[in-house]
Amino acid sequence: MRTVLSSVNRVLIGLVGLVLFLAGGSVLAVGLGAKPPAWWVYGDRHDVLLSDAARTRWRSDGWWWPTVLAILAVLVLLALWWLSAVLRRRRLGEVLIDTGDGESALLRGRALEDALAGQTSYLDGVRATHVRLTGRRTAPEAHVSLLLEPHTDPGTTLHTLTTKALTPAQSSTGLNSLPTTIHIKAAKHRPERVN
Repeated sequence: MRTVLSSVNRVLIGLVGLVLFLAGGSVLAVGLGAKPPAWWVYGDRHDVLLSDAARTRWRSDGWWWPTVLAILAVLVLLALWWLSAVLRRRRLGEVLIDTGDGESALLRGRALEDALAGQTSYLDGVRATHVRLTGRRTAPEAHVSLLLEPHTDPGTTLHTLTTKALTPAQSSTGLNSLPTTIHIKAAKHRPERVN
């Protein structure tokens, strides 16, 4: 999913950049005296993009200003959504580990996620697991999603997860704490027949 979003993001940025580059370049070229093609919106360097008549054409109509404001509001909301999607990091790329000798080491976030997921998948009653790290590289946070078998005790699984996977991961990386959010879901199963 992240690869698809990253590809869409690159394509959108590329298209917007290309349109802005071509529009700005053409305006600059006409402004510097280049002869524009016959179909272009400018006839010469003294032309304006919108004439007074074109700008004030629908001003007296009741639908004009609400439509303009609605379109601008939608564009602003889309731009803010896009900006927040670009700035928000879905995964932690690396974790900074204090080695104890005054130096530090970088551990790939994906490697720690895979290690936690591997330890968790071996727990009794766990059908599937998904681990994601977020936060800062000096203070990571783990988000663990577990899919449990239908007759598994969630309390036992939670205790085992804490002692067998999370505590060893915290101590081996030298982190002071590893705040963890755990989502537990029971797998669906067919109803049992009572005889």
